[in-house]
Amino acid sequence: MKHIQEYRDSRLSRRIIEQIAAVSDRNIRIMEVCGTHTVSIFRNGIRTVLPENVSLISGPGCPVCVTDQREIDTAIALAEQENVIIATFGDLIRVPGTFSSLQSEQAAGRDIRIVYSTFDAITLAKENPGKNVVFLGIGFETTAPTIAASVLAAEKAGITNYFVYSAHKLMPPALEALMDLGVSRIDGFLLPGHVSVIIGTKAYAEFFEKYRIPCVITGFEPVDILQALFNLTEMINTGLPRLENGYPRAVTEAGNTGAIEIMYSVFEPCDASWRGIGRISGSGLRFRPDYASFDAKAYFDPYVPEAMPPRGCACGDILTGTLTPPECPLYKKKCTPVNPVGPCMVSSEGTCAAYYKYHD
Repeated sequence: MKHIQEYRDSRLSRRIIEQIAAVSDRNIRIMEVCGTHTVSIFRNGIRTVLPENVSLISGPGCPVCVTDQREIDTAIALAEQENVIIATFGDLIRVPGTFSSLQSEQAAGRDIRIVYSTFDAITLAKENPGKNVVFLGIGFETTAPTIAASVLAAEKAGITNYFVYSAHKLMPPALEALMDLGVSRIDGFLLPGHVSVIIGTKAYAEFFEKYRIPCVITGFEPVDILQALFNLTEMINTGLPRLENGYPRAVTEAGNTGAIEIMYSVFEPCDASWRGIGRISGSGLRFRPDYASFDAKAYFDPYVPEAMPPRGCACGDILTGTLTPPECPLYKKKCTPVNPVGPCMVSSEGTCAAYYKYHD
């Protein structure tokens, strides 16, 4: 339990909570960008112990939640192709598209399989030489390197029936978009730990210098999060912003350079559409020309019209911190974990799912 218990120490947590209260002298709003942070904050009751003038708002850090409606529709269109097996992580399968979901298509007889790694998808391709296997590449810098590695592995093994639908997202451009949108007041950012392990602190340097807003990278244990919140509260109230690494046991300045190299050897930045935010320049990943033969979108070229989010769904506003889940008219009424309307109620990292499970 070493290196776990010290980050769950209740006495230390209480001291930090007292310190936060001592430096809080005005209303502030801090966005936790990462969905895993959102869940940890709820699970550990952190919202309930903060001073009333310190508000936490959830951001666009759930990979399934920010996947654009049209990207869901495209995944379904790929599943409708003849002789195609769709391989996907489990969270995505229940997200509603415009007219269907992968789960509904699976029930209707489409070959859609949940896998636990990209290499499970490669195994599927090996075991089904008469089929084309499409892996749905959803996620941030955390997962993109492993998906790029699967492409390199498939190339090395001479596998020609393995494809990836790349709907990846990059985090720093989304932070800029949130600031430029200005739809929600944000006084500081709790930056994502998992993404930061890959991209390192230096990936946020340009963003920080441009906006001079307090930022702290942190881990997922209660002491990690509380300490980061104290540092942010102090910065905000003193008007002295910094970009801090509060997770040095996992995050370095340069990040995981090997993973970054693999990711950018297969993919290159492109514009991407985010649910609730819209199109953000340079915030996605597409295949480099050398690996175009693995690009499912180019190979199958499915026609998918522009899509609109479900009527009344407020996932877009929730992902930008404009609304909280209880402020959505569908929350706990038409939209529940059993019958989700939007992705924020589907994903285990979704804000609505976390509110539903942990909030009063």
